[in-house]
Amino acid sequence: MNTVSESSAAASVVQQARRLIIKAGSSLVTNEGRGVDHHAVARWAQQIAELRAAGKDVILVSSGAIAEGMRRLGWAQRPREMHQLQAAAAVGQMGLAQAYETAFRARGLVVAQVLLTHADLADRQRYLNARTTLLTLLEQGVVPVINENDTVVTDEIKFGDNDTLGALVTNLVEGDVLIILTDQAGLYSADPRKQADARLIAQAQAEDPALLAMAGGAGSGIGTGGMATKVTAARRAARSGAHTVIASGREPDVLLRLARGERIGTQLLAGHAKLAARKQWMADHLQLRGWVKVDDGAAQRLRGQGASLLPVGVIEVHGDFERGDVIAVRDANGQEVARGLSNYAASQARRIMRHASSDIEAILGFCEEPELIHRDNMVLA
Repeated sequence: MNTVSESSAAASVVQQARRLIIKAGSSLVTNEGRGVDHHAVARWAQQIAELRAAGKDVILVSSGAIAEGMRRLGWAQRPREMHQLQAAAAVGQMGLAQAYETAFRARGLVVAQVLLTHADLADRQRYLNARTTLLTLLEQGVVPVINENDTVVTDEIKFGDNDTLGALVTNLVEGDVLIILTDQAGLYSADPRKQADARLIAQAQAEDPALLAMAGGAGSGIGTGGMATKVTAARRAARSGAHTVIASGREPDVLLRLARGERIGTQLLAGHAKLAARKQWMADHLQLRGWVKVDDGAAQRLRGQGASLLPVGVIEVHGDFERGDVIAVRDANGQEVARGLSNYAASQARRIMRHASSDIEAILGFCEEPELIHRDNMVLA
């Protein structure tokens, strides 16, 4: 793995960044589950106020609703029953909103609570609505505070984590850097709680496969994430050209020091240039509506030339998607080649597959487009 020692690492990528997405973990927000840490929230509010004054856009992705709800309900351990998790989220969200509103108002900033789910980012129209809302808030000088809507979405409590949400928001608003504040100093070569010789990784490429091998499971019983989810989030953010910094939220003035160029924690660099917003959304689509299998010739043209996908190259159609839905394109071995917006519904795609584009009108009675997926609406895997 290509890493850079702490002494030789370049200045923090936060220094030149204009748009920051900051994710704060449950253990930090709730002081290890003892309730909202108002002192920590106040410190972050002060730092974010200074970042805003320096001309940086800031979005805060905050965990902690379930943990705060547990405290308010008197529960010592995180429950497993879904309805109990939802109840804790509903109660705890009130405490979080109150804490952030109070802290930011004291520093002359307006905040907005935005509750999102992966489903909001999986539907094209809802994705665009969320993007427009967040960008409008930033234009108005507002600091959006985002959390998953755990109260009503069952699968997000069971499987979701705010590290992933932070990466998706980064892609959604074309952020420059995702800062993940955690209770660890950064990513280590091994679990420092178990191996005394574990060393801090100061800098690496976000998509280096060796990073996942270093990451362990969840660090506490309060949150659901761990270092593995943070590495995965960094990989996801890197696909749209955003860098990631994993650092301790307990470091004094950590955000301001990063903005001054100081190297703190682990810096994971993106190896890609920024994708267009539409392609970011397609690349990070978590709930595909279906997929098609293509022959070897079509797969080669997609990979080698970035060509559009024509119906003649499709040999199988799976799922029940509609026109405009995101579908995956897989080769004969089942490996994903690309994903993109389908010009035809699944029922129509099944009728025109293996046919030339010139035959579409005769088969369907109309021709929306000669391609099943146009290259401008496609992102390669």
